[in-house]
Amino acid sequence: MARTPDFAKARLMIYAAHDEDPTKHTLPDGSQTPYETHYSTQMESYLSKRCPEASEVLRLAVCGQHFRRWEVPRDSYPKTKVGYLTWRTHLKRRAGTEVARILDECNYGTEDFTRCQALIEKEGLKQGEEQVQVLEDVACLVFLDDQFEEFKEKHDEAKIVHILKKTWGKMSKEGHDLALGIPMTEECKALVGKALAE
Repeated sequence: MARTPDFAKARLMIYAAHDEDPTKHTLPDGSQTPYETHYSTQMESYLSKRCPEASEVLRLAVCGQHFRRWEVPRDSYPKTKVGYLTWRTHLKRRAGTEVARILDECNYGTEDFTRCQALIEKEGLKQGEEQVQVLEDVACLVFLDDQFEEFKEKHDEAKIVHILKKTWGKMSKEGHDLALGIPMTEECKALVGKALAE
């Protein structure tokens, strides 16, 4: 008998892990929520705008992109560019493997959980794989909307403009269109404008 995939159960299992994140995010009303729970919620929100017809597998990959990321802090790797890239690669592979395991447990077939793992690891991004590009767009949009304001306070202008240019370069036209509609402070708008002008 064929197994029936259980999307709701898989999503709940991913969020149950997010809810264990000890790092807290303060919401506009002053309440706090685990950061990864907040991040995943933002990812889902932008996915609904970028690709409302997204498959269950892509939706779960978006939910699980940062799966249990707090367990592997940045300072567990050397504070070098190579150390950073190694850390990022490890995080993607770890998240992909663990979320794929959840899909397997929730009755998804081998093709589906293998695909979810590949999406989280962003396989095929440079080759223009459409669903991977959607996930990349969503991650960039969440950065610009939810993380950029804090990021700019920690870095000098040259670094900020460089990161903005890289972020813009990773996105599709559809991602760009959504990014241009994100509400920003005048300072943030000016930095984005400078990055795009260069």
